[in-house]
Amino acid sequence: MGLSQFFSILRARRGLAGFILLSTLFIALGWVLLRPASYKAVAPVLVDVQRPDPMVNANYAYMQGMIAPSYMTTQIDIIKSDRVAEKVAKMLPADQPPMKSLLAKAQGKPAADRIIATALQQNLEVKPARETNIINVTWVGRTPAEAARVANAFAQAYIETTLDIKTEPQKKYTVWFDDQVKEARERLEKAQQRFAAYQEKAGIVSADEKADFEVTRLNELLQQLSVAQSRGRGGSPAGASDASPLVNNLRQDVARMEAKIAQNSATMGSRHPEMMRLQSELAAMKSRLSEESSRVGITAAASVEAQKARERDLKSAIDEQKQKVLSMNKQRAELNLIKSDVDSAQKAFDTVTASAAQARLNSMSTQTNIMKLAPAVEPMEKTGPTGTQAMAIAFAVGVLLAIAGALMAELANRRVRTVHDLSMVTHLPILATVPAANSSHYQPLRLSAPTARRLALARSAA
Repeated sequence: MGLSQFFSILRARRGLAGFILLSTLFIALGWVLLRPASYKAVAPVLVDVQRPDPMVNANYAYMQGMIAPSYMTTQIDIIKSDRVAEKVAKMLPADQPPMKSLLAKAQGKPAADRIIATALQQNLEVKPARETNIINVTWVGRTPAEAARVANAFAQAYIETTLDIKTEPQKKYTVWFDDQVKEARERLEKAQQRFAAYQEKAGIVSADEKADFEVTRLNELLQQLSVAQSRGRGGSPAGASDASPLVNNLRQDVARMEAKIAQNSATMGSRHPEMMRLQSELAAMKSRLSEESSRVGITAAASVEAQKARERDLKSAIDEQKQKVLSMNKQRAELNLIKSDVDSAQKAFDTVTASAAQARLNSMSTQTNIMKLAPAVEPMEKTGPTGTQAMAIAFAVGVLLAIAGALMAELANRRVRTVHDLSMVTHLPILATVPAANSSHYQPLRLSAPTARRLALARSAA
């Protein structure tokens, strides 16, 4: 289709096109005049992924690299959830719009809370700000005050919901940990009672100190036995006589007397009074030596017997002490085993108690990484296009609809309006055109040379 055909169709169908354009403008004017007023309020909320959540030990790099996109999407879905909308319905005053009208519509219907929540969600818009962690919570209302009130309610309900999502599991954990603490305390008390009962039964105050004392006692007895055995090896009667100073002195005196007698025997006879005196003294010395040696031997024999009895007593005491040490080691092993049970129960009790305290602390938390940047303010202007903008858009749309309507009408009822249309219908070449008689562009008919010759030949043949 050429431009001439296009404009000829528009010129021929100008009535229909004008009607469509005017109808579109009248409809747009009616919408501008009759449309209900709507105002849009925005409550920006910051999701601070840079600051770790107080209940979660999160890494900032991990949040930025892996969690942040899905995390932000999750937060948007939470704001749009029924749970937040139902909380908003409870926060808004019932005697003010929009709750006043919504309560009237939902009155007497089943699932009224869900109906009200769905109605509130219809005017809700949640969009993240570009390349930031800010989420804009927008609500469209009929009055500026209504829009701001509901937008602020959605932002506050979102913050409270995120806090509830984090604290509710911690509250359940607190109840569970409290039960575990009771069980751990009972196990610890039983282990401690069993430990105390065994200490009382075995008479052990401190296993380490008593065992060390018994081992020390055994070492002392072993040392005493070693000393006694060393003394016993040198405690024979002959050895005792040799070791006696008196016996040695008497032996030396006897030897000197015998030497003196031998020296005097060379000049004196055996009957000499001096020799007889010396012989008498020698006999007395030998008799005393014999008596002293016999006494020392008897004393040494008695000492040897006493030493052997001492060794036997020490060996018996050592055997008894060894049995005590072995029994003490057995008791010590059993006591250490019970003590390990007590330590394990104590460690489990401390761990469960610390976990319960942490869960209880988390359940009472009032902090979250979600915060409201600013409250929504009452908008000054209505939302949507102005009257001028609406009419301009309506004019553009009307022109397009008018053109489309004219073309559709032409396709439904085709007419020959140009030379090109005639050629398309007859599939024959156009030899000449005759303008309308009342046309200001009327001129005499002019034929081309070949056409003139064909017409002359036709006349002559006729």
